[in-house]
Amino acid sequence: MESSRKISLFNHKLNTKHFSHFKWQINGDNIFKLVGALFASSILLLLGLMIYELIKGSWLSIQTFGLDFILGTKWDPAISRVFGALPLILGTVVTSAIALLIAVPISLGIGLALSEYVPKKFGFAISFLVELLAAVPSVIYGLWGIFVLIPFLRDHVYSHLQTLFGFIPIFSGPIYGGGVLTGGIVLAIMIIPTVSAVMRDLFSVVPTSQREAMIALGATKWETAKTVISYARSGVIGAIILGLGRAIGETMAVTMVIGNKFQVWPSSLFDAWYTMSAIIANELLEATYDLYVSALMNVALVLLFVTLVINILSRLIVWRTLRLVRGMAKE
Repeated sequence: MESSRKISLFNHKLNTKHFSHFKWQINGDNIFKLVGALFASSILLLLGLMIYELIKGSWLSIQTFGLDFILGTKWDPAISRVFGALPLILGTVVTSAIALLIAVPISLGIGLALSEYVPKKFGFAISFLVELLAAVPSVIYGLWGIFVLIPFLRDHVYSHLQTLFGFIPIFSGPIYGGGVLTGGIVLAIMIIPTVSAVMRDLFSVVPTSQREAMIALGATKWETAKTVISYARSGVIGAIILGLGRAIGETMAVTMVIGNKFQVWPSSLFDAWYTMSAIIANELLEATYDLYVSALMNVALVLLFVTLVINILSRLIVWRTLRLVRGMAKE
């Protein structure tokens, strides 16, 4: 009798435990976790489908040209039907490099000012305005570049640059207004909000104890700011790479101001050129046969690959820096 009672009590506890475990599995928190995981995995699914479709669409071009597509310097869809993307890749890289040369010092100054010099209440308002620039559509930047920036640069900046540095080949030649340098300037204006916001966040998470230690040793405000920059060095590099990824993938604004001229190398910074994103935007609707469409898809595949690699590297660097800084702050 006692034995049967113990067995019954054990079964009751087992059933109660199983039932409570079942209730825990179907509560709201776990349903939310499951739905969130499904939405998160859908991003990877969409990315995989995107890559698949680009490879599928560019397969004819890959089979026809192979590696010559990346190293080729001729783009002739009308007569010889030969496609080479090297000038497009060079145009994308050069304009993005010009944008970084202009944007990085400005973004560094904005990040330092907002985290080290400006009062917090005023800095919050400035941060909001700076980040608001990132929400402006790129076509607006392009229109502003055409009607405001190009006339101003042509009449008041480029002529003086050519007078001072005309003996250097990159500052010689005719001035049209639009061109490589104009495209780089517009890109710089577009990536400054993103890069400066990341740098401000990086500088803000530097432990206050580091600043106080420097000040206690008699350091000036500028010496303290240099220490902050050194402390977040890896993150600053990540922010720069993130801005590079944004610049490489930009389409409309660059298309509207760069001039869109296919050539291996421009005669100067004032000359027109082409980028990968610009040629896709300009010629996709004009592609009238399969190989032409496939070549444009191949350009898109190369652009996607380069952008993904740059953004992944930047995220990894920023994540590593933030983890190290927070770990040292806890210590």
